[in-house]
Amino acid sequence: MMSRWEQVDEAIGRVEKIILVTFLGFMIAIAFLQILLRNFFFTGLNWGDLLVRNLVLWVGFIGATLATKEERHITIDLVSRWLPSLGKKVVALITHVFALLVCGGLAYAAVKFIKNELQMGDKTFFDIPVWVPEMILPLTFILMAFRFGLRSFQVLAEIVTMNPSRDRKKEQ
Repeated sequence: MMSRWEQVDEAIGRVEKIILVTFLGFMIAIAFLQILLRNFFFTGLNWGDLLVRNLVLWVGFIGATLATKEERHITIDLVSRWLPSLGKKVVALITHVFALLVCGGLAYAAVKFIKNELQMGDKTFFDIPVWVPEMILPLTFILMAFRFGLRSFQVLAEIVTMNPSRDRKKEQ
């Protein structure tokens, strides 16, 4: 049975996938339109390149949060291959807690960055303040921290409920 936090994570994941597919489609369409306009009509959309650049940022960061959700982020598991199941769980817990702290620190830095951008008052495509599309940075780092925290609690619960004598029998 899924906990309430896991249900929230699943709902967020569904929204992320919809946004990812939509933005990827827009990005491809606008880039293709820019190519057509430049090569055949010697013109282009003056806002097109900026929009595509921001969509790349959004697609990349949303993809990172989905990779975190599906536990498909880059890992190096050289040591854990030879550990017993309890050792693997402890290494996973340490890894998740470390990733939680890193994402938390990056979220904090991203919030500071957004505050600086807000003070600058610069504008981007369609006269939108620069900080608006950059909000993806703190949002995704917060979401990744949430997911690593959720995984940390899940692994900790597995460690607490493990029966070491049963696991030793399985390994023999």
